[in-house]
Amino acid sequence: MSNTSEVTHTRIEAAASSLKGTANQTPVLTSKTVDQLTGNQVFFKCENFQRTGSFKFRGAYNALSQLSVEQQRQGVLTYSSGNHAQAIALSGKLLNISTTIVMPQDAPVVKQSATRGYGAEVILYDRDETTRERLCEQMVNDRQLTFIPPFDHPDVVAGQGTAAKELFETVGELDLLLVCCGGGGLLSGCAIAAHTLSPNCRVIGVEPALGDDAVRSFHSKTLQTVHNPATIADGARTPSLGKITFPLVMHYVHDMVFVSDEALLRTMFFLWERLKIVVEPTGALAATALLEGIVKATILALA
Repeated sequence: MSNTSEVTHTRIEAAASSLKGTANQTPVLTSKTVDQLTGNQVFFKCENFQRTGSFKFRGAYNALSQLSVEQQRQGVLTYSSGNHAQAIALSGKLLNISTTIVMPQDAPVVKQSATRGYGAEVILYDRDETTRERLCEQMVNDRQLTFIPPFDHPDVVAGQGTAAKELFETVGELDLLLVCCGGGGLLSGCAIAAHTLSPNCRVIGVEPALGDDAVRSFHSKTLQTVHNPATIADGARTPSLGKITFPLVMHYVHDMVFVSDEALLRTMFFLWERLKIVVEPTGALAATALLEGIVKATILALA
């Protein structure tokens, strides 16, 4: 198991410095309707207003900005169903680093198009014929590229943690922080930030029920996997937590819960109708756990 000291709040602060002036400081929204429905004061950290449309830009840009001159010259490789792909592609464009992205054939077409639009080379693969890990390993060897994974990388985790850092600096200490979870990069980084900036805050990760590997891992204390879960939360279709994120989740996170795809759809429509914001299924995980009554407390939800 990886050492939990590999990512610290000091590293998150350094990431915030590298992102300053490049990443958006996303808004924190409130809703009297949500407060009344839940009986709590609720804050939404809206990473859907981040560059490329998700928090992934934070980790991607931070990781690419730390590369050596030689690594930047050779270019980078990653795999992603969409959000990390777009984040790496735009970060590479901004830093003048060539990017190659391995994406599943069934990745949302809009995300494939956006990734290409940022200048990345996109290589599609069939989930039933090979794994993205195997394909990327071969390409790293053949092309001598630096691999930047979607979540299991210390600079990626530190970058994602800047979302919670901004959040606490905006609203102060909280009782509870709900965080969407796929591979655990955002959850790990935010939990580390909470540990330092709001020590009494409980951190709970939220997964889709069809991809509940992190929930099972957390409660069994043994890394669990899931194969290509058929959830609408495409950003959380990861096979497992990583060597870096799993121990961080076990150390800093207080609980893990899951929500159904049907509940995700209800929450997405609610957010459209009442808060007037468009949130993709993966981004609605945390809000769903709140609005469906799965967790109850004075809370902040990351959208």
